[in-house]
Order: sequence, then structure tokens, then C-alpha cells
Amino acid sequence: MLRAYKTEIYPTQKQKKKINQSIGTCRFLYNSYLANNKEIYEKYKSGEIDKKEAFMSANNFDKYINNEVKVLEEYKWINECGSKARKKAICNAETAYKRFFKGESKFPRFKKKNKSDVKLYFPKNNKTDWKIERHRINIPTLKWIRLKEKGYIPTNSKVVNGTVSKKADRYFVSVIIEEDYKVEDTPYTKGIGIDIGIKEFAVISNGIHKKNINKTAKVKKIEKKLKREQRKLSRKYESLKLRNQKEKGEATRQNIQKQIVKVQKVHQRLSNIRTDYINKAINEIVRQKPSHITIEDLNVRGMMKNKHLSKSIAGQKFYEFRVKLEYQCKLNKIELRVVDRFYPSSKTCSVCGAYKKDLKLKDRVYKCECGLEIDRDLNASINLENAKIYEIA
Repeated sequence: MLRAYKTEIYPTQKQKKKINQSIGTCRFLYNSYLANNKEIYEKYKSGEIDKKEAFMSANNFDKYINNEVKVLEEYKWINECGSKARKKAICNAETAYKRFFKGESKFPRFKKKNKSDVKLYFPKNNKTDWKIERHRINIPTLKWIRLKEKGYIPTNSKVVNGTVSKKADRYFVSVIIEEDYKVEDTPYTKGIGIDIGIKEFAVISNGIHKKNINKTAKVKKIEKKLKREQRKLSRKYESLKLRNQKEKGEATRQNIQKQIVKVQKVHQRLSNIRTDYINKAINEIVRQKPSHITIEDLNVRGMMKNKHLSKSIAGQKFYEFRVKLEYQCKLNKIELRVVDRFYPSSKTCSVCGAYKKDLKLKDRVYKCECGLEIDRDLNASINLENAKIYEIA
């Protein structure tokens, strides 16, 4: 079975320089592919070319870069990045571009320096590639790099491929490993339903409530700090506009870059807290060994259009929760059921099955004519547990 391990690394100054240059090259190729296909498509719309010529594949664009662009003196720096990492960046751009034409997403955004997440891809081509020891790892073209968490990645394991990334001035390595995973032989209990929301992160049909981590004092304090750091950054940009002298302008740009890193670090800390909470919540759910888990297929994109709730919804990381829950269910051989987004889990009585059409969002307690008085979210989770129509993820 394939498993992923991600940890922080401590590269040398020379290795940092090479990683930064390679990330810049991959970002340039990603943006160039999108810009090239966008230009071709505009020509097709204006009738200058046929439909067959309105798309350039990743393979053809890679050949174009190798045969026509890299040979030019001004673009020789492209060779400093590994060929596999370059090809992967172009393939990622092709995948995003195809998703747009299928109607699955909006037009891909162009990658921005210090803002977009760009990863360097390295497959295992030789025996010495991706060799792992307790305290260090051998990455292709970068050689040995120290690990922050010693012994976290299993030594003498078979690595398929890996990536190197940079976030908030920190460097990370992620490797895909083939290993045997043994499921505990504990008996499975009955199934559960999970209703996720904003007031509480998750309410489980067995009565467990997972609080909203974004309402805790710790997260609110960090969010307040983030506002201050963003305000400082905004003021530095405004002061740069007012400065006309060259020396002072350059000094200000250096300070801006330092402030950008500060903002990124606070963002990263918030993201780490939320991700850690999701991981622990999923681990607690899976440890109960339910026979099946039922969740609702939420329309997160539609929910994000509500300007009053969009920030709260984004902070809950619903998509990350679902992806990780799917992975853990497959790992532990638990059936994950997904109910349609239009299933009336909140408006249906979990005892008599009556449908309450006039239930509003402010009504936090579900009251039925049969005498049932129950928390709205708990009622929804029980209905999800007992749902008969569903899809298996």
C-alpha cells in the first residue's frame, strides 16, 4: 500500500538556492503553458485556427521548451532545474487546464512568487535516489539533506517518488512509500453519521460533539496577530509609493520581504492548528471502528458565496476533512457513505420521519409533533446514519 510522509528539512544555503531557483523555473513553465494555451484558444475563437490546433498538450509544450526556448542564451537558466520537475510542472498545468474545459473548475490561476504553492517533483531513477537514514535523506540532484524529525520516515523503505516544497521560509519533503499496513483485529461496531457545520465542527450520531476550533481563544489571538502583521505590510507598501529616492526604495523592499515572511508564518501557524485538529478528530472517529460512516455531500462552493459566512466556512476546511476521512476509511476498511446534498437530514424527524418544511437556520432545537425535542445537528447526524440512499466514496 502507498503511504505519504511529510516532514521539514534543513537544507544548506547552497541547497536552498538551488531549490528556490528550481521552484522559480517550475512556476515560469506552469504560467507559460497556461498563457500559451490561452493565446491559442483566443485565436480559435476569432477564427484564425481550427479547433484541432486550439490546444497544446504537455508533451508538445515540453518539446517546444527543449528545442526552441532552452537553446536561446537568455533562457539557458531553465537547464538548472531537473527535467522531471519541469515536466511535472507542465503536466500539472495541463491537468488544471483540462479541468476548466470540463466545467469542473474555473480558469487556472497563474502562480505568483512567494504566494503560490509550487512543488519540485523527483521520481526514483537510481538506487541511490531517495535513500533514507534516521536523520537525513538523499534527494535526487540535491543530495543529502538533514531531517527535522529523526526516525519519522521509515528507513530501508521503498520510495516511489517525492516532492520538495517551500512554505513560510521553511522547506519540506514529502515521499510516497510502499509499505504493508496491518488493520487492528478489533470488532466493528454499528455505523455512525457525521453532520459537519459552522457552530460546531462535527456532531456524531453517537452523541460526540467536536467543537469549532476557530472559536477558541488561541485561534482568535493568532487571527488578531495576523491582522496586525497584515496592517504593517500594507503600510510598508504605501510608504514605498511615497519614496522616490532609489536607495530608500531598495531598503524598503527588503523590509517588505521580511514582513511578507512574517505574515506567511502566522498564516502557516493557523493552518497547522486547524489541520492538526482535523487529524485528531478523524483519528478519534476511526478508532471507534464503526461498520460504516455516513457524511453529507456539501456544496462548499455555493456556501462560500454567502459573504457573512464565507470566512467561517473557509476556516473549517471541509474539503480537507473529507479527503482525509476517505483515506483513513480505506486504510481501516471502513465503508464511507456519501448522501446527496439535497437530502433533508436537518428537516426530517429521526424518530417518526416527519418532514418539517418551515425549519429555519436559527432554530437550533428540532421540535416534532411526536414529542421529540433534540439538538438540530444531532438529529441530522442520526438521519445520516440511517440514510438508505447513498453513494460509496
